[in-house]
Amino acid sequence: MKGRKLLMIPGPIEFEPAVLSMMSKPTTSHVAPDFIESFGSCIEMMRKVWQCPSGQPFIVGGTGTFAMDMAGSNLIEPGDNTLVISSGFFGDRFSELLKRYGAKVDLLTPEIGNVVTTEEIENALKQKKYKLLTFTHVDTSTSVKINPQPIAALGKKYDVLTILDGVCSVAGEEIKQEEWGIDIVLTASQKAVGVPPGLALLVASPKAMEAFKNRKTPVGNYYADWGNWLSIMQAYEGRKPSYFGTPPVNLVFALEVSLKIILKEEIDKRFKRHNTIASSFRAAMKALNLKIIPANDAIAANTLSAVYLPKDVAGTDFISAVSAAGVIIAGGLLKDSKPYFRVGHMGSVNQTDILGTIGAIETALKKCKFPFTPNAGIDAAQQLLVVNY
Repeated sequence: MKGRKLLMIPGPIEFEPAVLSMMSKPTTSHVAPDFIESFGSCIEMMRKVWQCPSGQPFIVGGTGTFAMDMAGSNLIEPGDNTLVISSGFFGDRFSELLKRYGAKVDLLTPEIGNVVTTEEIENALKQKKYKLLTFTHVDTSTSVKINPQPIAALGKKYDVLTILDGVCSVAGEEIKQEEWGIDIVLTASQKAVGVPPGLALLVASPKAMEAFKNRKTPVGNYYADWGNWLSIMQAYEGRKPSYFGTPPVNLVFALEVSLKIILKEEIDKRFKRHNTIASSFRAAMKALNLKIIPANDAIAANTLSAVYLPKDVAGTDFISAVSAAGVIIAGGLLKDSKPYFRVGHMGSVNQTDILGTIGAIETALKKCKFPFTPNAGIDAAQQLLVVNY
């Protein structure tokens, strides 16, 4: 009998066996030749996954929130004007983070399930000179996805540094950092990158690094200060030992394994797989008469889905019933929203995982006495999977 449940939350996710196997190996020294080689290899592969050949990668022990903290603390100085584009909980959080470093923040927020339009963003950029523009690619609280390309273009047009919060998108949604002209793309290891929690990952453009070097005030966060980390990244890439803080050795080895898996799959094929899985899940929810939070499929993420609960179904009962059926999903994060649940479908997720999750949802709905056509969700998903797999 299988001794564990399928983990289908928006992170941590299910990890590849090879990644978990690497995590279990004895820990070596952080200046051992094999570790230095692995760290340097990770830096080089990150440029390929982020599609930013001239970028400077950073691999630091921490969370996705810390990756946001690194971006904000190194680029913001007291009094800098910043425009934050939000589509949920994590966009709002970015505005609070930036204020801690003295930024003067203007926050643009849409109605739940929608996105701020490029026209609204440009209107704001016309009104004031901003140093920084931040936007969340996929907000984990709503599963709303924005299109980064036109926003990045506005950043170039108005000479504003751009930060893409890619915590729930890097290696799952299309990102062409250098081609699109995005200055910072950040993420965390436990999402689509496919490594257990503990790594903050970020790639900075030459323009972002230049802005950092031209600061007039010290970085307000000692641990996050690129001045302490840049020489470490450069040393490891040059296959030389160096030290500022002890890196999470096993996680870096695991990151190397996962990045190799991602590149072997080929990044464009990986994006397509995520789209296929997500489309099949959304089709299943529609067939079950369940509504997703994003206003339309064009702004629905490929890495996770947020789905409104039926009117007479209690969230705790439903999620417990899904768990009893062998699958772990997540509840909602937004307090002002109607009750909803979230399903992560990123990284190593395959059609067996998504069909099993849909089956568990159908089982839970039946247990909660919600009327639906038996197997409607699974049938709808299979129709798309058969065509695209």
